[in-house]
Amino acid sequence: MKKSELLIERRKKVVANGISMFYNSTVETAKDGVLYNVDGEEVIDFVGGIGVINSGHCPQPVIDAIVEQSQKLIHSCFQIATYEPYVALAEKLTELLPHGDNTKVMITGSGAESVENAIKIARQATKRRSVLCFTGAFHGRTNMTMALTSKIAYKKGCGPFAPEIYRIQYPNYYRYGDGLTPDQFADREIARLREAMLNVVNEENLAAIIIELVQGEGGFYVAPQRYVEELRALCDEKGICLIFDEVQTGFGRTGKWGAYQHYGVTPDLSTWAKSMGAGMPIGCVIGKAHVMDMAAPGTIGGTYPGNPVACAAALANIKYMEEIDINAISNQVAEVCWNRFNEMKRKCSAIGDVRGIGAMIAFELVHDHNPRKPNAELTEKLIRACYERNLIILKAGTHSNIIRILSPLTISMEKLNKGLDIIEEELLRLSAGR
Repeated sequence: MKKSELLIERRKKVVANGISMFYNSTVETAKDGVLYNVDGEEVIDFVGGIGVINSGHCPQPVIDAIVEQSQKLIHSCFQIATYEPYVALAEKLTELLPHGDNTKVMITGSGAESVENAIKIARQATKRRSVLCFTGAFHGRTNMTMALTSKIAYKKGCGPFAPEIYRIQYPNYYRYGDGLTPDQFADREIARLREAMLNVVNEENLAAIIIELVQGEGGFYVAPQRYVEELRALCDEKGICLIFDEVQTGFGRTGKWGAYQHYGVTPDLSTWAKSMGAGMPIGCVIGKAHVMDMAAPGTIGGTYPGNPVACAAALANIKYMEEIDINAISNQVAEVCWNRFNEMKRKCSAIGDVRGIGAMIAFELVHDHNPRKPNAELTEKLIRACYERNLIILKAGTHSNIIRILSPLTISMEKLNKGLDIIEEELLRLSAGR
């Protein structure tokens, strides 16, 4: 029996079944865009720890920072004693991701924790309780964030959920465009949102609207520019906090530090994690200072958030991304992927849509060119076929019919093209019925 098989058998005996196992794969070491399993076999990584490794696996400056900081201070709790790495990281984040003239930050331990705290801040800032979110949303697996998360499969048997959470349809132009222009579609969807304040949730009790500008688990659907602009205007008009969930879109994935920078629209609060720490568990809430400061002392924070080692790793990671110009690298990866996927679409009628922003890119598999006829069976077959050729990829979407690319942005062009070759070859083979 191979080492990988033995490790999987050990896992099955002691690890709870509720923790998903997408593949019977293992990993011992990794570098840039390649994993090496416990048998020493090379696997091309188009998953990136689910969007966590934008700067590559194990960047040396991050390793050095972890070692140095762990020799000085591993933990003290930031509420008990202030330390440099937390403050320095907050300063850097306000520089990279300003929210108006005065920005403040709180460090968290994960994306879900970031969202949880953003909701608490918004409720205190507005003195309201309700939150509006969208179909296809994924915001985490805590009780609050699971309430905000849309996909039923992630929530079975886990309720009751946090109250005062309301949901409307995400502005999904591909699926629900109905022949309208993008601006016409955006106007229609904003009108529906305004109507929802009459028959879904009372605007006088609406604390926040939270949205992913590019949905992650939901399928890489992109919010239309006009919709986001009108959403900002609506929130200003009604005194509602606008929250952008940038957990998966941040730190170079879209070719900018944050997806909101593509739109020229600033939220009141935003949530971050994943590639912020190069694999270390860390996230943050960033917001307009006057909004952030409405949270009463003691209502946000925790024992571990802003851990000194994680903060040092995030600081080193951001510095490293600046040095290598992660956004320029992202745009190079994006150009290759966009060209290849559009070429695949011309060859394969099963691809209904190619979409995303920058290197946050996906294609959707459908029947009969129909956006409302998802082809989940072909998607699953493609994932398995690629895995057999030592390439790991991820599906997404409510109907599990979307292939998304979240490879480390530092992946070599050789490995990137090899992985794309595998996807194309297997997709054409499977769609032809071979």
